[in-house]
Amino acid sequence: MLMKSSAQSLTEQLAARFAQRIRDRLLAPGARLPSVRQCAQQQGVSPSTVVGAYDQLLAQGLVEARRNRGFFVRETSQTPAEFARARSKAPAAAPQPADASPHRAPLNATALIRGMFHGISDKPQPGMGVLPQDWLQTTFLASAVRRFCNAKDLNAFSLQYGEPAGDAGLRRAVAHKLKTVAVQATPEQIITTLGATHALDIVSRTLLRAGDYVMVEEPGWAVEFARLDALGMRILPVPRRADGPDLAVMARYAAEHAPKLFVSVSVLHNPTGFCLNPASAHRILQLANQYNFHVVEDDTYSHFAPEHATRLCALYGLQRTIYVGGFAKILAPNWRVGYLAAPPQLVEQLLDTKLLSTLTTPALLEKALAWCLEQGQIRRHAERIRQRLDGARSRSVALAQAHGFVFAAEPVGIFGWLETGVDTDALSQRMLDEGYLLAPGALFHARRTPSSLMRINFATTQEPLFWNTLQRLCAEQSRA
Repeated sequence: MLMKSSAQSLTEQLAARFAQRIRDRLLAPGARLPSVRQCAQQQGVSPSTVVGAYDQLLAQGLVEARRNRGFFVRETSQTPAEFARARSKAPAAAPQPADASPHRAPLNATALIRGMFHGISDKPQPGMGVLPQDWLQTTFLASAVRRFCNAKDLNAFSLQYGEPAGDAGLRRAVAHKLKTVAVQATPEQIITTLGATHALDIVSRTLLRAGDYVMVEEPGWAVEFARLDALGMRILPVPRRADGPDLAVMARYAAEHAPKLFVSVSVLHNPTGFCLNPASAHRILQLANQYNFHVVEDDTYSHFAPEHATRLCALYGLQRTIYVGGFAKILAPNWRVGYLAAPPQLVEQLLDTKLLSTLTTPALLEKALAWCLEQGQIRRHAERIRQRLDGARSRSVALAQAHGFVFAAEPVGIFGWLETGVDTDALSQRMLDEGYLLAPGALFHARRTPSSLMRINFATTQEPLFWNTLQRLCAEQSRA
C-alpha cells in the first residue's frame, strides 16, 4: 500500500511500484497502464499524483504515451532516444497470420518464475507452478544425500566427470518407473538432464534449426513458447481440447508447413488439466508417420496422474516419440533432475547436444534420487501428495463456486482453468496490489491474446481471503 508517512512522496512510491513491475516483467512490453482516472481510484490517490508518477516513468524511458490511447510499457532494451528514432522511422507493421509465422513470444513468459524469486508477499500465491514448500518437505531426501556424502564415495565420483548419459543407477530406476506407465525404455535409451526444461531444450537443439515449424498446444506453457521463439522457430499453435489436440488443425499444419516437431503435455495438460484419449493419441502418431515429424511428450505431471492415463510413448514404443519427465513438481524443484527417453537411433545425437551444453550432470543428486526411487520413497511420497491434493482441490473448487466462479475445464491435477468474466491481464495488476501473483490466461497463448481465463494452483487457493479479494476486484473491473 502507498504510505503518506513514507519518506517518499506518493508520486515517487507509485512510480517506483510500476517501475519494479516493468523491470520484473510483471508488466510486459506493450502492456497498457491503467488510465489516470482508473489508477487514481484503484490506489486511493489524486489524479495529479498518477500524472506525476507516469511522468517519472516516461522520463525513465519505461513507458510511452500514445495519443488518445494512454500509457504503454515499452521495450527497455532501447534508450529513450533510440526508441523515439525507431518510432519515427518504422513503417506500420502488416498483420501476420495467427497460425504460421515467426513472431515474438510473450516477453513476460518468465514473470511467474521471477515472482517466485522476488516473493510478491507472504500470502499463498495462486499463480505458482509448484506445490507449497511445506507439502514437499521430507526426511528421506536428506538421508539419501548423506548416504553418498562419506569421503570415500564422494571422492569416487566427484573428482572426475560423470557418465555422459547420467548416473547408471538413476537411468535403471527411471526405466523401471516408466514401465509402471507402460512406456518401455532401456537404461541405454535414457539421458538425465538438468530438469525437464533442459530435456526439452536438448530435443529442440538436436532436431530443429532456426526457421523450422513446430506445433505446440494452445493454451500451453508460456516458457516453451518463449524458448522456441528464442531459438528462431516458427510456432504453430494447435487448439487443445478435452480429448487432445485439434486433429484437423494438426493435419492442415502438417500438410502445409511440414513441421519437424509436435510438443504435447498429453496427461494433466497445463493449464487445463485435460488428458489425451486413445483415439486421439492413435491419430497423432498416424500423422507423425505420414508427415515425418517427431512428437515430444512432456509428462511433467505424471506423479499426479492415474497410471492408466493414455501416453503417446506407450502406444507404439519410442519410435517417433520422445518422453520427457522430471521430479521438480513432486520432490525438490532446486535439485533440477530430469530425463528424456528416446528412440535408439536418436540417443547419440541427443547425448552430443547434452555434452555441448552441460558436459555431464551432477552425480550426487542423481545417485541420491536413484536410491529414493529404488527404496520406494518417492512412490509413497507421491501417494501422500495426491491424497493431500485431492482434499485441497475439493476445498478450492467449493470456494470458487461459492464466490460465483466457474471452471472452463474439469478440475483435476494441480491446476484449475478458471473463468473470471474479466480481462485477467488487467486483473493481475490489481491483484498484485493486494499481494497476489496471478497466471492470466493470455500467458498461455503463443500470441498474447486477451483472456478472461486464469490458471490457479489448487494447493495455494485455500484461503477465503483470496477468493473474497478476487470476487471484489472482478466486480469492480466489470463496473469500470
